[in-house]
Amino acid sequence: MPDSSSGASPDAAAPGAAPDGRPLLFISDLHLGARTPHTTAALLRFLCDEASKAGGLYILGDFFEVWIGDDAAEGDAGWAWSAEITAALRSLAASGTPVHLMHGNRDFLLGARYARLAGAALLRDPSVLEAFGWRIVLSHGDALCTDDKAYQRFRAVVRMRWLQSLYLALPLSWRQGVSAWLRGCSKGGRAAQGMMPWHDVNAHSAAALLAQTGCATLIHGHTHRPGRGELAGGERWVLTDWDLDHGERAGYLRLDETGLSYHALP
Repeated sequence: MPDSSSGASPDAAAPGAAPDGRPLLFISDLHLGARTPHTTAALLRFLCDEASKAGGLYILGDFFEVWIGDDAAEGDAGWAWSAEITAALRSLAASGTPVHLMHGNRDFLLGARYARLAGAALLRDPSVLEAFGWRIVLSHGDALCTDDKAYQRFRAVVRMRWLQSLYLALPLSWRQGVSAWLRGCSKGGRAAQGMMPWHDVNAHSAAALLAQTGCATLIHGHTHRPGRGELAGGERWVLTDWDLDHGERAGYLRLDETGLSYHALP
């Protein structure tokens, strides 16, 4: 429900509703890559249709399955599949729908260079959004999966600036190999333990984020468990992942003057 209370804010505030009252749309976990042609096609249709009528598009992480550096999108032939996506985002932004990109656990190396190419603005995790009388905190969600101790240790290491700088200094082919090896280790370890792809968000951590930011609503992705749930002090809305290459899932969350609502893609 809408919340007008004040409180501590995270490091960034997200731009809010457009002056003309157009809705805001939220998506995450598309995991786009060379092997997702149907999901990519659905995204391109979405950007030309629903998103073109919106006052803002918020992409809350894992837009790409993997990201090995912004230079990959500009020069390497193996990443030519990303050019049409980048051009579509740039066209959407130029038409008057601001595009906001948040890092996920797969594409945390997205940088300012790519944001400029796509006409997008990078969004800090977490960020507070105020629009249509609502005060909402936005997050990818992986930092809130605090029960997964092994992942949180891994996350802390790979987010170190100096380590990222060393990685980005490697040749593209080396980075590709390192990323493939890390993904294989992650998937193999979880499969051996009979685990779901990701732990769910810890309810206490999510409620603490609401209290810290003075929000009553959290929107996040990451867990691939779409739905709405209650939290101490508020609620959370979990975005669906997109998979039209091996499944039939794709959709978005919409915020307008009537509130929040889920919409599946045709």
